[in-house]
Amino acid sequence: MNLVNITKFVRKHERLKSIILFTAINPVRIRPRCWVRFFRFMYISRGRKSVICRSARKDLVPFNKFSIGEKSIIEDFATLNNMVGGIEIGKRTRVGIGNVIIGPVKIGDNVIFAQNVVISGLDHNYIDVNLPILDQGVSTAEVIIEDEVWIGANSVVTKGTKIGKHSVIAAGSLVNKNVPPFCLVGGNPARIIKRYSLESGRWEKVLL
Repeated sequence: MNLVNITKFVRKHERLKSIILFTAINPVRIRPRCWVRFFRFMYISRGRKSVICRSARKDLVPFNKFSIGEKSIIEDFATLNNMVGGIEIGKRTRVGIGNVIIGPVKIGDNVIFAQNVVISGLDHNYIDVNLPILDQGVSTAEVIIEDEVWIGANSVVTKGTKIGKHSVIAAGSLVNKNVPPFCLVGGNPARIIKRYSLESGRWEKVLL
């Protein structure tokens, strides 16, 4: 039985899943235990010449995917967390200093993240006012960032969002809805400011 089949089997059996999660993840720190981290080299998929800086926090577990393409880099003090969803990073992509990436997230090739960017495919549930939010679990939806995107410093991209190819996210933006390809967006929430025109071959302002 391969790892994929084992994972599917465990997810169908709640009691077994609870035991394995407690064994693998510290329930207070909410990060993989030391013995799991020791085996990271066995379940992380890394492309040739990829770099993950030593100071990056790697909350990575074997039951969800983590892959990084060739010549990509995870800069210092970044946080990678695939505990509720996989993380896929393409080729020649730069995850900047202090970035936070919480799966499920899929990132294309030749993507640039500036400093302190947060990409999260997770939200905490809060509907039941009789329960602390901490005890209500989470909901997830994959974030997709296509090839050649540039995301400016201190931006936040929320769950379920798709950013189209060669788009630019201005610094300090909150992206909570899909961004078409070849657009420049900015603000809180982010809106389209410029769009590339195939007819003129230029980036043109979008009128409000």
